[in-house]
Amino acid sequence: MLAWLLGEPASSGVAERLAGAERVVASDLTVIECERVLIRAWSSGLLSEADAAARRATLARAATQWHRFGLGPEVTHRCRLPFPIEPVRTLDAIHLATALSARGLLPTLRLLTLDQRIRENGVRLGFDVAP
Repeated sequence: MLAWLLGEPASSGVAERLAGAERVVASDLTVIECERVLIRAWSSGLLSEADAAARRATLARAATQWHRFGLGPEVTHRCRLPFPIEPVRTLDAIHLATALSARGLLPTLRLLTLDQRIRENGVRLGFDVAP
């Protein structure tokens, strides 16, 4: 989501997947991370206040359409267990555990990530990984 929100070169594949998705599922952590990156970019002078505000508005509009998962007991329990390829950072464990919980409700869920460690774990966990 960050690549899409920041307009990074790899974001075209992400934008296409988001636009074509029947449903987007995300952890609340995804929105929090995006907001924190925008605040960090603004406070360090990488984005103007107006640009950061515009990107926050874009995120807010998009996130209203997403099915969001909180950090409930199922997710927190799964985070405490090993993943197929370790080490996994704490926030990445939350994303992977959220994806596993969501897949329990949506068996055909695809995992959208540009992060190599999450991609590798996603494949090992049986996800179709995009892009």
